[in-house]
Amino acid sequence: MKFVNILWDGKPEIGVLNEALEVVFLKDLGIQVSDMNDFIIHFEKHKHKLQTLTEVPSFTISKEFFLAPIEEPKQDIICLGINFLDHAKESATFKGEKFEERKYPVYFSKRCNKASAPYAEIESHKDLTTQFDYECELAFVLGKEAYKIKAQDAYKYIFGYTIINELSARDLQKRHKQFYRAKSLEGSTVMGPYLVSADEITYPPQLKLQSFVNGEIRQNSHTKFFIFDIAYVLEELSAGMRLKAGTIISMGTPSGVGMSLNSFLKSGDEVRCTIENLGEQCNKVK
Repeated sequence: MKFVNILWDGKPEIGVLNEALEVVFLKDLGIQVSDMNDFIIHFEKHKHKLQTLTEVPSFTISKEFFLAPIEEPKQDIICLGINFLDHAKESATFKGEKFEERKYPVYFSKRCNKASAPYAEIESHKDLTTQFDYECELAFVLGKEAYKIKAQDAYKYIFGYTIINELSARDLQKRHKQFYRAKSLEGSTVMGPYLVSADEITYPPQLKLQSFVNGEIRQNSHTKFFIFDIAYVLEELSAGMRLKAGTIISMGTPSGVGMSLNSFLKSGDEVRCTIENLGEQCNKVK
C-alpha cells in the first residue's frame, strides 16, 4: 500500500491510496492516529481496517497538497555515506583525498525538524552555502523495534520505503570535516511522495534510481550497487543500539551529484528524484 500525508482543511491528515490512486483518509476507516509515526507504531492494531478501502469515500488530491509522509521524525535520520562505489570515488576527488575502498560503512545522523514536501519549494540557504547539492536516496522505515537482529531477519523489521533527497551543503561539509551541519540545514530533507509498504517491494529492493536538474539527468543507478545492503546495515547497527519503530535509514546516493560536476543548485532550479515503484518528487529551489 502507498501511505500518504495530505494537507486537508489546513492540517495534516494521514491516508492511503486505493487502486484508482485516490486518497482514502485513515479516519474514514475508523483509524484514529495523530501522525504517520503513530500509525506505524500501532499498525498491527489497525491493519485489518485497511481491507475496507472500497467502502468509504475517496478523493483526488492535487500534488501541492502532499506533505512528507513522516513530516516530523521522532529521531535524527540515520544515513549512509558513500554507499555506492562510484560516488565514493567522486567524493574523494572533491575532497582532494586518495580514494580507498572502505571495509566498513560510514554512518552519520541528519537532523530533520520537519521534512520538506515532495512538491514544495526548498530553501537554498544561499546566506550559508554556495555549494547546495542534491542526493537521491532510497530510505526505509522500521515497523518495529530492532535490537541484536540477524541479517537474514532484516526484512521482517521493515515497514516501508520512500524517496529522500538528502540535500547537502558541500562547502560546509568540507569546512567542518564531517557531515552533520552540512546536511541538517532546515528543509534539507525532501521525503515522499509515498511511504510504500514493504509487501509491495521485492526484498532486497531492486530499484532504479534517478535524479534530474532542470530536466537533465544527473544520477542514473540502481540499488543493486549498494556496497552495504539493508540486511548488513540492520544487523550491524542493531548489534549495539536499539532501533525504535519509525526509525528512518537512508541508504546513500550514487554518482552524478553536483560536487562531481561543479554544478550546484541555485535559485530557480528544479530538481527531480525518482525511484522505481516509489514515485517521484519534484522541487523548485527558492
